[in-house]
Amino acid sequence: MSAHSPRNSSRFFRFSTAECVLVLITMVWGGTFLLVQHAMTVSGPMFFVGLRFAAAASIVALFSWKHLRALTLFELKAGAFIGVAIMLGYGLQTVGLQSIPSSQSAFITALYVPFVPLLQWLVLGRRPGLMPSIGIMLAFSGLMLLSGPSGAALNFSAGEIATLISAIAIAAEIILISTYAGQVDVRRVTVVQLAVTSLLAFLMVVPTGEAIADFSWLLLASALGLGAASAAIQVAMNWAQKSVSPTRATLIYAGEPVWAGIVGRIAGERLPAIALLGAGLIVAAVIVSELKTKGKDAEEVLENLEQETER
Repeated sequence: MSAHSPRNSSRFFRFSTAECVLVLITMVWGGTFLLVQHAMTVSGPMFFVGLRFAAAASIVALFSWKHLRALTLFELKAGAFIGVAIMLGYGLQTVGLQSIPSSQSAFITALYVPFVPLLQWLVLGRRPGLMPSIGIMLAFSGLMLLSGPSGAALNFSAGEIATLISAIAIAAEIILISTYAGQVDVRRVTVVQLAVTSLLAFLMVVPTGEAIADFSWLLLASALGLGAASAAIQVAMNWAQKSVSPTRATLIYAGEPVWAGIVGRIAGERLPAIALLGAGLIVAAVIVSELKTKGKDAEEVLENLEQETER
């Protein structure tokens, strides 16, 4: 049987149960941007991030209590490093949501995908390949268009700059998780990184001069709801990516800003045409950044199928 037969191709592009779960959590992930923006009407960014991740850490710890007893110093260190990156990523993203639309925030945040190979090049000396390099250029062009006419002069707003830096922090988080993967217990490290994120966010309330939010049911419901969503997303990613390749998962995650844009549009947000073009370039950059690896994964899958058929 030919490796390029329709049967083999359809098997590669068919969604498995794990991939369907990733699509579902990507939809949920996209919807959280608008919810966070509404929560900012009753709370400051850092205090809310602290509440959100305290809820997430408590939920994951509740289901991983027996495993926490074996926590090692190495896992504590790994979780702390990842937690710092998460706090910067979500904290600055939440700061940005105070002044820019949720759909725009989602598209800028998606830049973490092309930022991963760029950071690996700058920090680790691993030069990105052709497709990631093209993705980086597309992402930069899209970002300028998404920021509006002033973007062409690199005159970004404070909210856009905060969100852009948050995308870099998320890229750093991905690199750190990849560095420690296979050396730690996922459940224990997840609890540590969520708890560290919450603690650091609460501590940042002091130097930023942020006022402690008064109690409100909207704040409580938002913190618990988004905390549960963060916990569910993390658990689902850890489960699904045992059988889904990082490339395939990244391509699914590329839909996150699209879902955020759909939710934002339903809520009444309207991005200008030039911003929509920029958003499209960013989504293209996310996909292009992974095309080379995708081809390798497809080739390996098809070769395995051909070997099974020959047997």
